[in-house]
Amino acid sequence: MNSKYHQLDIFTKTFSKLVKYISDKFVAAIALLILSPIMVIIAIAIYIRMGSPVIFAQPRPGKNAHIFTFYKFRTMTNECDAEGNLLPDEKRLTTFGQFLRKTSLDELPQLWNVLKGDMSFVGPRPLLVRYLNRYTPEQARRHEVKPGITGLTQVKGRNTLAWKQKFQLDIWYVDNWSLWLDFKIIILTVFKVIKQDGINQDGYATAAEFKGELQQ
Repeated sequence: MNSKYHQLDIFTKTFSKLVKYISDKFVAAIALLILSPIMVIIAIAIYIRMGSPVIFAQPRPGKNAHIFTFYKFRTMTNECDAEGNLLPDEKRLTTFGQFLRKTSLDELPQLWNVLKGDMSFVGPRPLLVRYLNRYTPEQARRHEVKPGITGLTQVKGRNTLAWKQKFQLDIWYVDNWSLWLDFKIIILTVFKVIKQDGINQDGYATAAEFKGELQQ
């Protein structure tokens, strides 16, 4: 009996993953078609206010720490100090950029990442490449699944959470994933976007840099 239940569990998880894969691709394609006029308007507005490029592209680690190019609408200027160093994020974030972040419209280009298969709609957020060698083995497990446009961390507090809390939520998601959990996270994300909760951490444009377990 145990063997049969185990085989059924494997089949259920495999089928659920296939459903997620297909639905990600399908919904991303439809969303890109429907939202393309809005994305064009946003791109034009960014170009008028900040010039080129209108898309922020950066390498990020995905599933199994595979590096892919991550896309967002640009929300910051390239202003530098007298020595040629970029100013802090909070000083380069424009008013229009703040609006894009509060409404999560800056995330729309990630629909292309989902369509390509680099990301999913739901999963741990893709962080910076330089963080890879700062994770503990447990924290690194967040890369066992595809990163997402939204995730459990985003609906539980987003950038107001400490890094330790974020990673705990990421690992819990990895261990407890289901289609029903993804559905609940998407619904909660809609309410979070409407309320504009947890956009940034006090004193930062987004959140403090993750410097590793020993330095927190």
